[in-house]
Amino acid sequence: MRVAVIGAGAAGLATTKALLDAGCEVVAYERRDRPGGLWTDTYASLHLNTSRGRTEFADFPMPADWPDYPSAQRVAGYLAAYADRFRLTAHIRYAETVTAVERGDRWTVTTDPGGIDEFDAVVVANGHNWAPRLPGPGYPGTFDGVQMHAHDYRTADVFQGRRVLVVGMGNSAMDIAVDASHTASGPVLLSARHGVHIVPKYLFGRPSDATGGALAVLPWRVRQRVAETMLRLAVGPPQRYGLPAPAGGLFQNHPTISDTILHRLTHGEVAARPGIERLDGTKVVFTDGTCDDVDVIVWATGYRVQIPFLSSRWLGEGPERLPLYRRVFHLDDPSLAFVGLMQSTGSAFPVVEVQAKLAAAYLSGSHALPSAADQRRAVDRDLRVAIARWGEHGRPHMRIDFDRYVTAMNREIARGASS
Repeated sequence: MRVAVIGAGAAGLATTKALLDAGCEVVAYERRDRPGGLWTDTYASLHLNTSRGRTEFADFPMPADWPDYPSAQRVAGYLAAYADRFRLTAHIRYAETVTAVERGDRWTVTTDPGGIDEFDAVVVANGHNWAPRLPGPGYPGTFDGVQMHAHDYRTADVFQGRRVLVVGMGNSAMDIAVDASHTASGPVLLSARHGVHIVPKYLFGRPSDATGGALAVLPWRVRQRVAETMLRLAVGPPQRYGLPAPAGGLFQNHPTISDTILHRLTHGEVAARPGIERLDGTKVVFTDGTCDDVDVIVWATGYRVQIPFLSSRWLGEGPERLPLYRRVFHLDDPSLAFVGLMQSTGSAFPVVEVQAKLAAAYLSGSHALPSAADQRRAVDRDLRVAIARWGEHGRPHMRIDFDRYVTAMNREIARGASS
């Protein structure tokens, strides 16, 4: 079985390893000049938002003397060491961007610059945090200052002596607001229409995601009530810090993991603002009628999920709504598989590792999938559960519960190994 893997970030590296372990011939394509994906090119202050013990690959634990929340630079080095340890680099074609993947008798992969090759199967592992999403439609009015997306941010020097507005409530928004508060002129403004739960990195002396993992045996609604009670006792609601109320319950909308944002808010170095009403030259007018002079707007407004090399024949209504069996296999042709096309309530690394192992087991012939009808029923059932938890507009096709999903996938892999 000759398999193309598109991407050499965490998902692509885990897939390449799993396929090689299963005896497949593998060619991985990476548009950068080194492995590691986005971890090799991000802002300087970035650290893991999930703890080391809940993030590492099972097959390659992170060093025990590392901090609980390693820096992005350490994670990039960890992924490079993973590639070296399992001799993956020889199978990766660097500086090749996949431009088309098409199905004939076999799969044809076309790349820039000018490569064409054929495969028995393709695994898409290109990630989905690389195509910046800006507010759409844009806000009324014009802005005379500098606008940038969080994707383009590297160091806080760019904010030196400037009045800064960060728009968003995710992890990147909080990190950038905190960074900017050390160099900007006056308090950094943090604007959002809807709030999120803010979870400190430690609860009761332990990494907070380890505390949450201990509750994984409970139904998610029970977990939610217990965890929300612990969070309320530890830090109180976001409204106490001037932030908007969370739009949903904990474990529904993804929480923001940050110790420092609450500190900067309570010290007046970051100031909360409601959503934007309009732009007016050097001013930003907010929905409560207030306005502020601003030099720089940072749009920390997330990313669009894009798979530009696949046609609508394979993507249907788009990658965010693509139904996949076990979030891995295309329902029309399981020789087209996906690793990492999901949104997890926990770390991505253990998820892509088990997805890669299941894909490799199937593609190498050691694991049989259910019938097409049973796969469809399983997808429909999972979607109903996801909609009940995350809603119609919360990317329910992509959503997974970290602990439940990893456990189920390991059982699925073990079932195939014993059959």
